[in-house]
Amino acid sequence: MRYYEVSVFGLYLQNLIFHSEKEIPVLSEVIIDVKMKKNLRALVIKECEKPDFQTKAIKELTPFSLSKSQFELAQFISYYYAAKMGFVLGFFSTSKEYSCKKLEITKEPNLSLEQQKALEFLNNQTSSLLFADTGSGKTEIYVSLIRDYLEKGKQVLFLMPEISLTSQMKKRLQMYFEDCFFLWHSKVSKKKKQECLESFNEGKALLIAGARSALFLPFRNLGLIVVDEEHDNSYKASNQPYLNVRDLALFLGAKLNIKVVLGSATPSLTSFYKQKAFRLKGTFFESKKHFLYDENELSLSPMLLNEIQASLNKQKQVIIFLPTRANFRQIFCKNCGETIKCPFCSIAMSLHKNRNLLKCHYCNFTKNIDQSCPSCKGLMLEARKMGTAELKELLESKFTHAKIAKFDSDEITSVKKLNHILKEFDDKKIDILIGTSMLAKGHDYHNVDLSVILGIDEYLFRPNFRASEETLALAMQVAGRAGRKGEARVLLQTKNRAFFEKYIQNYDAFLQDELENRKGLYPPFKRLLRLIIEDKDKLKAQNLCEYLAEKLATIKNIELIGYGACGVEMINARYRFHILIRSDSYKALIAIEEYVLQFKNVNADIDPIDFM
Repeated sequence: MRYYEVSVFGLYLQNLIFHSEKEIPVLSEVIIDVKMKKNLRALVIKECEKPDFQTKAIKELTPFSLSKSQFELAQFISYYYAAKMGFVLGFFSTSKEYSCKKLEITKEPNLSLEQQKALEFLNNQTSSLLFADTGSGKTEIYVSLIRDYLEKGKQVLFLMPEISLTSQMKKRLQMYFEDCFFLWHSKVSKKKKQECLESFNEGKALLIAGARSALFLPFRNLGLIVVDEEHDNSYKASNQPYLNVRDLALFLGAKLNIKVVLGSATPSLTSFYKQKAFRLKGTFFESKKHFLYDENELSLSPMLLNEIQASLNKQKQVIIFLPTRANFRQIFCKNCGETIKCPFCSIAMSLHKNRNLLKCHYCNFTKNIDQSCPSCKGLMLEARKMGTAELKELLESKFTHAKIAKFDSDEITSVKKLNHILKEFDDKKIDILIGTSMLAKGHDYHNVDLSVILGIDEYLFRPNFRASEETLALAMQVAGRAGRKGEARVLLQTKNRAFFEKYIQNYDAFLQDELENRKGLYPPFKRLLRLIIEDKDKLKAQNLCEYLAEKLATIKNIELIGYGACGVEMINARYRFHILIRSDSYKALIAIEEYVLQFKNVNADIDPIDFM
C-alpha cells in the first residue's frame, strides 16, 4: 500500500492523506471522496509514510496533471499570500502531457528604427519594461517578439487588464496570427473554454491572450509573458487571495527563465524603479494635442459645450470620461443635508433613474427611491455629483442631432454588447461616447479629436499614497484616445490645473519626483501589509483590531503605521476595521499573515492598492 498527501481543488482545507495500491506520479489529478462530498478532484502533492490513523482509498487516477511550472506558481501563491494550497489550486486547469508544435508565421510588422531598437533591447533582457508613449506602436513590437517564440514552438501568454481590451487586440493579433490563438477571460463561453483546454492537450495552444485568469492555464512550454498596460489595478485581485498577476508573472519569469515584458505608456512607479526599461517616445502617426483647462466645478460649462460643438461641426467624434456611473453619485436632503445610505454599507446609494431605484455599488442592494428624507422626513431630495447616465441625458438635450452612448459597467454587461458599441463607434455611428475608466483602456480611434476629462479631482485627493500616480495615469490614458492621427484637443475640468500642466505631457518627470516623495515611506522602497477585520458585531471587530495592533506594535522589523475604522466602515452588514503595517522585509509581513490566519474574521492583503 502507498500513501499520498493530496490537496483538494478549490476547497479551503489542509492537505489530506489517502492510500492507493498503485504507484501514482506526483502532481497527478485524482478523484477522492471527502465526508459527504463525492468525486472531488484532488492533486497528489507527494508520497508519504503511513499515518497513525485510518485512510481512505483514492478512487481514480485521471489522465490529467499539473505541470511543474504551475505547481511552482501555486506554491508561491500559497506562501506569499498566505492561502491554503487547495484553495489556490482552484484557480488552475490541469492537462495531459503534451509537446508543442511549431507555427510558421508568414506576416510580420514593419518596424521603425526606434521600434527595432526596442525589440533588440527586450530580446536581451529576461524581464523588462517597454515604456512607450500612447500611439508609439508598442503592439507591433509585441507581435514581433511573439512571432519569434511561436516559430520556436514556445508558448506565449499575452495578458490584458480587462476584457474591454480583448476585442480590439483580437483584431490586431488576427492580422498576423490569423486563428492561431485563443482568448481567455470571464465572458468566454464554457464551450469556447473547453475547446481552448482541448487545444492544450493536443499541443496546439501556443498563443493565449486574456485577462488575469489566463495565467493559471496548463502551460508546459511557456517562453514569453507579455503584460500589457502593466500599471492597471485590474491585475490585482479584490478578494482573497489578494494576488497580483503582474507580480506573479515576474516571479515565474525569474524562477523558470521565462521572458517577461511589461508594457505601458504610464508605467507604475514600482515597475519603473525595479525593471530595466526602454523608453519609446512619439507617435506612430503624425499627431498633435492641445490641452485645454476648464476650472469650473463638475458641470456642462460653456467652454465644454463649445468644444463639443466644434468637434461635431467637423464631423469628428468625442469621448468623455467621468468616474461615476449611474445618474448621480448620491442624493441628499436639502433640509438636513443627510444622504440616503445603504442599510448594509456605510456608503451613499446611487440613483439609477431609468430603473427608478437607488443602488449600492458595494453590495448591490437596491431599493425604491425615497419620497422623503429618512432622517428628518423633509420632502426636498436633491441629486449631487453627476454620473454617466445623467450626463448622457443632459448632452442629449443640448445636442439633439448627435448619437450619444454610454460605456460603463452598467451598460457593458456582455462581450456582445461590448463589441457592438465599439463597432458602432468605430463605424462613426456614435458621435459622443461617455464612459468610466473602461474608456481609457487602450482603444484606438482615428476620428476622435476631443477627449474630455471630468470629475478627475475626486481621484486626485483619495486617501491613497498612489492617488496622484493613478490619477495622472488615468488622465493620460484618456487623453491618449484623442489625436491618434492628426490634431486633437484634450479638455480637463479641474481645480488643480498646476498639477496637470506640469506632468500630463511629462510622465517621466512625474516618476522622478514621485520617487523622491516615497523614499523611506512607501513602495517601491518599503513593503506594506493591510489587515482587514470584519464582523457583524461592531464592538467585536473593534476589540480584535485593537488587540492585534497592540500585539503587532511589539514586533521587530515592522512599523505599525496606524489602525482603526476603514474608510468604508460597513459593507454587507459587516463592520470593518483595518491595520496598516510597513516593513523592509517581505518575510516579516508573511509571518504576520500566517499569524492572523488563526482569526477567522481577519483578511491579510500584502502589497495593497485599496485602502477604503
